[in-house]
Amino acid sequence: MKLFHVSQEKNIKLFEPRIPTRTELDQSKGLVWAVAENCLPNFLTPRNCPRVAYYATSKTTESDIGKFFSSKDQLYCVAIENKWWEVMTNTTLFLYEFDPKNFYLQDKVAGYYVSEKVEKPIQVTAINNLLEKQFALHVEIRMLENLWGLAEAVKQSTLNWSLCRMKYAQKNNVSV
Repeated sequence: MKLFHVSQEKNIKLFEPRIPTRTELDQSKGLVWAVAENCLPNFLTPRNCPRVAYYATSKTTESDIGKFFSSKDQLYCVAIENKWWEVMTNTTLFLYEFDPKNFYLQDKVAGYYVSEKVEKPIQVTAINNLLEKQFALHVEIRMLENLWGLAEAVKQSTLNWSLCRMKYAQKNNVSV
């Protein structure tokens, strides 16, 4: 299993545990966050880019596959707003790979793993073309004016999904 931290910052030497900002998590101990390789596409966007990411599993219905994907060959999708296109094409991200020995699963669907220890990356890789990397991972990219209708639809589906940075999304003017 490979675990990564994705950042726009280069040259991070050590990752110090931080107290989670999410109130539903234990705030008495700091954590270093990482994402499993299978959920990496969720994070191959600029940091504050709102996105709806979803993928099919063995529990996904054929109806949902037909509704949410343009091809049965690509059963992972990341949707972003049109206005993020230029930022997406001009951002470099850095993948910090970790030794997984100190990490434990925090959220299976999102692919989140956490460590309570200071972590030193074992490798760093720059990604200069985010779209090319997504395509290499067989991810369908969708460009939408507004993400809210899609977000509501995937929440009602049989897909595994993740809504990231939605506080930066266009206001919901779309009826669902």
